[in-house]
Amino acid sequence: MASSRDRQRKLARAKFDRQLARRAEKERRRRRISAGVGAGLAVLLIVAGVAWIGGAFDSDESTETAAGDTCLWTPQSVTSNPDLKEVGTPPTKDLPEDGTETLTISTNQGAPIVADLDVASAPCAAASMSHLAGKAFFDNTDCHEITADGALRCGDPSGTGNGGPAYSFYDENVPDAPEPAPSASAAANKTVLYPKGTVALIGNPPSSNGSQFLIFLKDFAPAAQPLYPIIGRVSGGLDTLDKIGKITTVENATGDKVKPKDKITIKSLSIGPAPAPSAAPSASAQS
Repeated sequence: MASSRDRQRKLARAKFDRQLARRAEKERRRRRISAGVGAGLAVLLIVAGVAWIGGAFDSDESTETAAGDTCLWTPQSVTSNPDLKEVGTPPTKDLPEDGTETLTISTNQGAPIVADLDVASAPCAAASMSHLAGKAFFDNTDCHEITADGALRCGDPSGTGNGGPAYSFYDENVPDAPEPAPSASAAANKTVLYPKGTVALIGNPPSSNGSQFLIFLKDFAPAAQPLYPIIGRVSGGLDTLDKIGKITTVENATGDKVKPKDKITIKSLSIGPAPAPSAAPSASAQS
């Protein structure tokens, strides 16, 4: 499978090639019009009319924006991996690419967990989460793991770590590895890149994301290159995170001590527009 960077370069290159082709055609038409000037006004008008009908004077940028894909969804085989589910794919273009959306997760562990989904930094992840939420993909599924890094792992209906939708997509917004500190102490070289409340994706394999996501229950400073693309931050329900963080773990089917002893079930997961900021009270209202 091609790496996420290769896929991003391929999309960017294809878009750039389309832009060059359109600009070259526009320049050829311009030259044909200019060459006809010496033949007289009548010829010039005819050539200009043909060029106008052919779209020589259309906005290149607006055409290119409409034609370009925002995201690439790579099909995955349910035959090769029966833990995957066919749920279609999100759109590839005309997707939101700025602002935030509100991610609300209702569980059996207390008040809903509310997070700000970072559409600007991770538009494809936001589009995928919205698509899956609309299919009720996450509803009535268990978060099957509390990782050694201190994160709750959810989004796999199979509970195996191999499940997800029958498509994948590349990483967005993976933190850069920090520069090594001059101190020789290993502790001094650790930088928290995933603060408590960070929502991130986890791919299997890495850089091949689907539906599985992490909610960090404590600060995490990776010792190696960061792997998890950040998609949001928890803004409400921190008491629920604290409660989940106290749940002990037991061995799962593979012998790893990461399975929550108490079941953690997502009752529903929804995504909606971020609430508009409340208006400041007027002077008359304050008096």
